[in-house]
Amino acid sequence: MDDQNRNLILASVLSFLVIIVWFVLFPPPEPEQRPVEEAVSNKANDVGGATLPSVDTIHAEIAPQTIYSDQEAPRLAIETEKLSGTISLKGGRIDDLSLLGYKVELKEDAENVTLLRPVSQEGAYYAAYGWAALSGVEPTQVPTPETLWTVRGNETLTASSPVTLVWSNGSGLTFSRVISVDNDYMFTIEQGVQNSSNKEIELRPYGLLRRSGEPEDLKNFFILHEGLVRMSDENLVEDSYDNMRDYAFNDREGTNAERIEVAKDGWIGFTDHFWMTALVPQAGSSFRSTGKYYEAADIFQVETVLPKVSIAVGQNTFVKSQFFAGAKDWSIIRKYENQGVKGFLDSIDWGWFFFLTKPMFFVLHWLNFYIGNMGWAIIGLTLLIKALLFPLAYKSYVSMAKMKELQPEMEKLKESAGDDRQKLQQGMMELYKKEKVNPASGCLPILLQIPIFFSLYKVIFVTLELRHAPWIGWIKDLSAPDPSSILNLFGILPYAPPELGPIVAIISLGILPILLGISMWLQQKLNPAPTDATQAMIFAWMPWVFMFMLGTFASGLVIYWIANNMITFSQQYLIMRSQGYKPDVFGNIMKSFRKKIADKKG
Repeated sequence: MDDQNRNLILASVLSFLVIIVWFVLFPPPEPEQRPVEEAVSNKANDVGGATLPSVDTIHAEIAPQTIYSDQEAPRLAIETEKLSGTISLKGGRIDDLSLLGYKVELKEDAENVTLLRPVSQEGAYYAAYGWAALSGVEPTQVPTPETLWTVRGNETLTASSPVTLVWSNGSGLTFSRVISVDNDYMFTIEQGVQNSSNKEIELRPYGLLRRSGEPEDLKNFFILHEGLVRMSDENLVEDSYDNMRDYAFNDREGTNAERIEVAKDGWIGFTDHFWMTALVPQAGSSFRSTGKYYEAADIFQVETVLPKVSIAVGQNTFVKSQFFAGAKDWSIIRKYENQGVKGFLDSIDWGWFFFLTKPMFFVLHWLNFYIGNMGWAIIGLTLLIKALLFPLAYKSYVSMAKMKELQPEMEKLKESAGDDRQKLQQGMMELYKKEKVNPASGCLPILLQIPIFFSLYKVIFVTLELRHAPWIGWIKDLSAPDPSSILNLFGILPYAPPELGPIVAIISLGILPILLGISMWLQQKLNPAPTDATQAMIFAWMPWVFMFMLGTFASGLVIYWIANNMITFSQQYLIMRSQGYKPDVFGNIMKSFRKKIADKKG
């Protein structure tokens, strides 16, 4: 490898190193916590019925007249294989939902993940449906957030038995709401109106998701999108909570809002790291997609407002829509997309390199299906990636082997050219041309590794299937750093390692990061150390710096990096030997030790 190749590789690696160091030393700020007094005040407003802007009948927009309260409201149970929760009969809200099979932490007695919470709890998060009055009916004659619905028939929502809510306004209008749920995470809501009054009415159905404040576990990390996500006529829009706060101010409603008129297909919701909620109008229908932020109450809201419906005297109408609330399980979300929810797979944050991350995860999911272990699936994916890149790697290592053979002639050129760099460059180019060597061919595999590395990092970071997924022995969660620690000699000493801050925790190395450093160090020893003293020092420190920096990364990513290093080492060693150049790994190791001893004596 000549100086140009070495400099390019060095620049690429150091650029990556700078990024890592920056985010370790200057992590994204923690989400601001509201004072307890402010939280109590807002909660009191929730219960007390503080007013929000009234319904805008011109645009049929939804701005509920009161913040929803939940005092002494009867409830219906939700019981499926994957969901547990309740529905409040006050307002008919779906506001209490836990995800069975997903624990908050890796403990047998850990609680299930809670997705939705009623307004009486901190961090309220719920879905509500209703009708906006347009003509022939007053706003007080349609169901409000305070309406107490009655149950007709079944009182427990299961995958095989829907529940029906009914309310009559006493003026000839009877409203119904049939709620059903499948075996996964999709609810179906069918809203109905029976007009027994003496005049035609016009209404506009809506659905909304309301979230009180930012989520407690907000990662606020540059690689992950959290916040509003919506699909509008095949256009994906992602807005963070900060962006929602900055929506254009709307004087008519007194809130920050952004509306998109969807012509045919779409959905809108909130996405977290591993969980999501989404309002999904019926396929092929138009609707108004709106994101809002109520600054006074610190409430984030998304809405789907459907076209108006006219109901003649003696007639009834039904409007059906769906509501997703659950885990971002790739196979389940793909199933819903195949069933007509267009673009639903894009609710998973695939990132800029989506053309790599999507197929990469598909292969990883396929390997896991047959192997049954995500750790070994990552190693299998690494083997496949290296196999695809092998033709480029072969050319690269063959070129490197030839460059080694040309090293004596290169030294002669340097001696003869002296300080004349132009003469040296001309001589080198003639030598490359004569020996048919391309010095740049060794750079391409390195450059290709950069987007592949970030793509796999993205897959491992955002993919639910790696959450709490074990590999071997002590690795119980591939989405978390290696839990072993050098501070207690990896469990040999009879005490747990101390709790350390994020920066000091870097020194608490686990087994995998140490293996990573060793694998990078061995890979370097395929070639002699650079003759330039500065480059030699940087290359000597690089494996150990990476060992510390990547020690806080997800175990799955470190496993990939170790496997990649060892496969690369084997490929390079065998290919270079096949070209007549025998890498002296042991000799290079001994030279580095002898040099260190000599430096100390000197």
